[in-house]
Amino acid sequence: MNEAETRAEYIDPALAAAGWGVVEGSWIRRKYSITLGRLEGHGKRGKALAADYVLEYRNTNLAVVEAKAWDKPLTEGVGQAKDYAQKLAIRFSYASNGQGVYAIDMHTGVEGERSGFPSPDELWNATFALQNAWRDRFAAVPFEDRGGYFQGRYYQDIAIDKVLAAIAEGKDRVLLTLATGTGKTFIAFQLAWKLFHSRWNLNDWRFDQLSANGQPSRRPRILFLADRNILADQGYNAFSAFPEDALVRIAPDEIRKKGKVPKNGNIFFTIFQTFMSNGESSLPRRREPNQTVSALDSRIRENEVSGIPYFGEYPPDFFDFIVIDECHRGGANDESNWRGILD
Repeated sequence: MNEAETRAEYIDPALAAAGWGVVEGSWIRRKYSITLGRLEGHGKRGKALAADYVLEYRNTNLAVVEAKAWDKPLTEGVGQAKDYAQKLAIRFSYASNGQGVYAIDMHTGVEGERSGFPSPDELWNATFALQNAWRDRFAAVPFEDRGGYFQGRYYQDIAIDKVLAAIAEGKDRVLLTLATGTGKTFIAFQLAWKLFHSRWNLNDWRFDQLSANGQPSRRPRILFLADRNILADQGYNAFSAFPEDALVRIAPDEIRKKGKVPKNGNIFFTIFQTFMSNGESSLPRRREPNQTVSALDSRIRENEVSGIPYFGEYPPDFFDFIVIDECHRGGANDESNWRGILD
């Protein structure tokens, strides 16, 4: 009996018997793509990586299962199962030849045979031993995939999960470092999507009102802060799946026309230069083509700010969550005038 037959005749029924694909909210992801293969040049790629099964429950990947043919040893797929689980940052992995199940706990290193696969709830409780209301609310919100077209890469999903886990644990500063072109804006969008639809906000998060009444009080106000208009515009366009009235592009012309900064909305996009300027100030509103951020920051220091800068019109903690795009170019510098926005 080959591997495909073993999966169809024995492993698939064993997973279903444990409740996978049967219990509401549980899914069996077959041939789960991890990478398309290393780019080797001349339009060629190395071998693609795909796990035989990824077990998903409550919109969370909980386990990897590697299948082998009936006549192979039970532990034949252990190496692959561990490798895939490590790449996907999943705690539990399993190998099976249809005759048994070999389990590996990637956190504790405990491994060995077990009778059958764990149920979705058993695996969820093993993964998340401590109760956390915000984690459960985040997990209840699926990623926005635009009908399957908007699929994340495995490392993007890991980044999103780790940020949400940090928020659920009460941490208020998170740094993500990813190379150019790896999808930081996509990650920011999915984070905002989860926070928006779970109704996460500072008041409920800080004062634990969620546990008192079971429901958060409002949706968050999220600021996407960049240092170039092209980045703010890119972010605004990438968030188009949100309701139109939730998105706000903060621009100097609109502020001057209305005489005040916009406060109605949920996802706000602007640049440091706009927030540091005001209607009477001579502060630069954009960076010149060949001007570095440090040079622009020096010009800001040399200008006397008359009146309150635009960001000062927002009360402290008006924004529940701030995404600083390319933070190393200004937002992370303690001596930068732009840092005053965050303070």
